[in-house]
Amino acid sequence: MLSPDQVFTMFEQGKVPAPEVFRLLREHSAVPPGAARPAPQLGPASSGRLYAGRTAPALASNPINELDSLIGLGQVKSLVREIQAFVEIQRRRQRAGLCAEPVVLHMIFRGNPGTGKTTVARIFGRVFKEMGVLEKGHLLEVERADLVGEYIGHTAQKTREQIKRALGGILFIDEAYSLARGGEKDFGKEAIDTLVKAMEDHKDNLVLILAGYPDEMDRFLWTNPGLRSRFPLHLNFQDYNTQELMEIGDLMFASRQYRLTADARNALEAYIDRCVSAEAVPANARLVRNLVEKTIRKQAIRLMAIGEMTRDDLMTITAAEIVEATVSGHGGVDTHNLCVGSLSR
Repeated sequence: MLSPDQVFTMFEQGKVPAPEVFRLLREHSAVPPGAARPAPQLGPASSGRLYAGRTAPALASNPINELDSLIGLGQVKSLVREIQAFVEIQRRRQRAGLCAEPVVLHMIFRGNPGTGKTTVARIFGRVFKEMGVLEKGHLLEVERADLVGEYIGHTAQKTREQIKRALGGILFIDEAYSLARGGEKDFGKEAIDTLVKAMEDHKDNLVLILAGYPDEMDRFLWTNPGLRSRFPLHLNFQDYNTQELMEIGDLMFASRQYRLTADARNALEAYIDRCVSAEAVPANARLVRNLVEKTIRKQAIRLMAIGEMTRDDLMTITAAEIVEATVSGHGGVDTHNLCVGSLSR
């Protein structure tokens, strides 16, 4: 069975969705020490967001139900309802001999890593296929290297090849602002121009989604005013909240067979809440994982100082260790201290 560290490394690399992380950690913590651990059963690779029921729905489930089961994302869910209603009404207007508005679904996704952008894009493909908006509903995820060539004319060719592969589905470009980083003479501009043309030429059978960090995406769109107007749908993906990050922390400690005292759990919640409120660092699983690993090292130092120790001692995490874990062990202060403030006083 994969170790907790292996599971979280795969999650950070986008190879395991968040619901699978929770399931694997629960399985790991449920197996008694020394017992044989079954081989993990991983679902398809994707980045993702926690599910409301904390278990991944069946892959063959209705995509609308799968979207509804994701935690939060109220704006996304509301948008899908609007699109469903809009598409149906336009069809009824056509049948009634009335003018019908075109269905243009090109989108901008803003959000930090691990907030579910790719997961939602994949679900959208299936949703739009069921609506009859897209023929295939697949997701093609590309980056700058897949679109930008090395010489004049090469970029347009590469970009058109990716567009052809995406027809009938969604072309998803993460960190899309990288296409505009080289200035006017960079070949990235040629890729943008080719994409803009494809948005018009294939508007009935292609959805283009540009995604990335919020601030960078805003600056990118302002560099090309005409580009912004071609994306009627803009969605913001929020970071995890305190409650979600606390559950991640609980699972990380439990999977390693550690347990928090009541005071330690209060200290952990206070720390996470300060981070979320201050927005000092992205509120994602990596934030919690770093703290968990530091806390375990601080506990090891305390235990080595007491000599004799019980099994209970080996498992217990105290509030002092949670607080100490926010301070660098090399005499400096790391990014966690941006969130600590009065927590350590």
